[in-house]
Amino acid sequence: MSSARFTPGMDKHAVMITRVAETQWHAVEDDLTVGRGYTSLRPDGRMFLSIDAWHGAAFDRLAETMLADLPRPLYTVADGADLDLVSDWERAGFTMRRREWEYLVPTDPQVTGLGSAPPAGVTIVAVGRAERGPLLTLERVIREEVEATVGWREMPAEVPPRPDGATTVDPSQYAVAAQGDEYVGLLRVTTVLRQPRCRRIGLIAVRSGRQRRGVARALLAHVLGSLHRCGIEAASADVNESNGAAVALFEGVGARRVNSSLELVLR
Repeated sequence: MSSARFTPGMDKHAVMITRVAETQWHAVEDDLTVGRGYTSLRPDGRMFLSIDAWHGAAFDRLAETMLADLPRPLYTVADGADLDLVSDWERAGFTMRRREWEYLVPTDPQVTGLGSAPPAGVTIVAVGRAERGPLLTLERVIREEVEATVGWREMPAEVPPRPDGATTVDPSQYAVAAQGDEYVGLLRVTTVLRQPRCRRIGLIAVRSGRQRRGVARALLAHVLGSLHRCGIEAASADVNESNGAAVALFEGVGARRVNSSLELVLR
């Protein structure tokens, strides 16, 4: 455990920073805890920071101490609408690496304009009906293809990279597109915690050799249509703003942006 005191000449805030655990720092002012900082290590080895502080001085002191203690690069995530928090991180030297938009996606086919017929030769296997072995193979191949191009770090944050190529999938969360006896595309849909009537589309991916043939659109049409028949009016989806194809797909079916999150980095 280590401590550092900060008493700026013209600043009324005298803040003591203490590293109370390997991944946690406290900011104390006049015997009150006025801020906490944390680190978390993602499966891909990246270190993410978070700071919750009562005022800017506490944030700055926590950031200064944590950055001095930790190796770079360092990352953090902020709500795109929280301009004060984004400014705090930028003041500490962080810059924006990527923005991920949250979309609200209608399920009614009369709104989306999505038909029910998949491309010729393609069959959609409903959520929960996919065979585990071929699904695992497809997910592994797609990860390898993405990693070889833009990198898996550019995928939605809800779909984290895994160390050492490890892969696991729950067939109850996936619809797949099959061509012959081969799976060529997948869509992951989950229930939002504490909101049992809400669904989140976490990932749509198609093998590189089968892209631009309407497979992703057919998967989306199938899943949204199924949700609509169950009385669910909308689903949410997260899309990296640099993924032009995904942005076009969702905005083309009437999805609207409702929020965004920023990933910032200090190198």
